[in-house]
Amino acid sequence: MRSYPLNSPEAAARIVSLVLISDGHVCSSEFDILKRLGAERELGLEPQLLPHVVHTLCEELMASGYETGSLMSNVDDSTLASLMAEISDPVLRRKVLRLSLAAARADGHLADGETLVVDAARRHWQLVDGEEPLNTKKAGPRLDA
Repeated sequence: MRSYPLNSPEAAARIVSLVLISDGHVCSSEFDILKRLGAERELGLEPQLLPHVVHTLCEELMASGYETGSLMSNVDDSTLASLMAEISDPVLRRKVLRLSLAAARADGHLADGETLVVDAARRHWQLVDGEEPLNTKKAGPRLDA
């Protein structure tokens, strides 16, 4: 799979695209919500480029040995880590996760594949729903002092 420049609109859109295809089909409600949220603008993409990123991702996944009937069968933990590593900007990470969750929830059901990708983003970026760090321990008074 190709690499995109760090924090590029294409790298961000690819993660959103992975959520879109992860349940085996892309429904119009997912694209509708992304359009209403201005996803392409939010990610810095040219207008109408998101469908192209989705198409390119599908082609790359099929070229990498698509045999089992699921595009996600070629996306392992290492691949997910590599894709998530292309986004280091905290603001962009939150945008990607927020948009991914909105698309995944658009049909009223979080499929296993969608959950897999969203959980990978949360884990790699240490975010919860695009807002809070996972490690939210608050420093309290020291009792041993």
